[in-house]
Amino acid sequence: MNLTDLSLPNLDQQQFRVPDVAHFSPAASRHKPRFLLLYGSLRSRSFSRLVIEECARLLLHMGAEVQIFDPRGLPLPDSEDEQHPKVQELRELVMWSEGQVWCSPERHGAMTGIMKTQIDWIPLSLGAVRPTQGKTLALMQVSGGSQSFNAVNQLRVLGRWMRMLTIPNQSSVAKAFMEFDELDRMRPSGYYNRIVDVLEELVKFTLLTRDHSAYLVDRYSERVESAEQLMQRVNQDSL
Repeated sequence: MNLTDLSLPNLDQQQFRVPDVAHFSPAASRHKPRFLLLYGSLRSRSFSRLVIEECARLLLHMGAEVQIFDPRGLPLPDSEDEQHPKVQELRELVMWSEGQVWCSPERHGAMTGIMKTQIDWIPLSLGAVRPTQGKTLALMQVSGGSQSFNAVNQLRVLGRWMRMLTIPNQSSVAKAFMEFDELDRMRPSGYYNRIVDVLEELVKFTLLTRDHSAYLVDRYSERVESAEQLMQRVNQDSL
């Protein structure tokens, strides 16, 4: 390929940034990584909750801080305003977190409404802050039958839409009712080992990216748009 014309007439040179490794040089944060865990069932013996509880134990053992959100009492989106106590609780935990784990049952080949309701209550922006942007995310699902990835595939789309750094690894626990003992603890298995794998990866990605998340998700198109909006506001005619 021989390019004779290297001009970029459509590029806003003032807003263009050349990616530079120097932006990754600040000293790493030393506080424990903070994770919010969400599950997608209200059953008294919810296997997605039991998986999340196993995740919490593992993350604590890996030196993290953990909060599990209880979706009971969370209203349907738009049925209440955002000042509802459960909505405020969820949003505060989202803001607190540096990474998240989502685990949904697969129901009718999809995530559950409970899972989607929680995500729908998380806005793309709170004032000038994007509460999920640049935060890490691990995805899991439980199934009553054979192994499937329908729910995690849907969750991955949502994670991308929420501008989260969704890690490559994921977990799908088939016939989840067979994977827990009478004390509701997960039995040793390949499924359990895979969950450990996912959480190891989540913690590593979080430690690697949390101090640089703002730079990683900084976008040329948004810088251009913000600059144009500023120009319009500053150049308004006096009334």
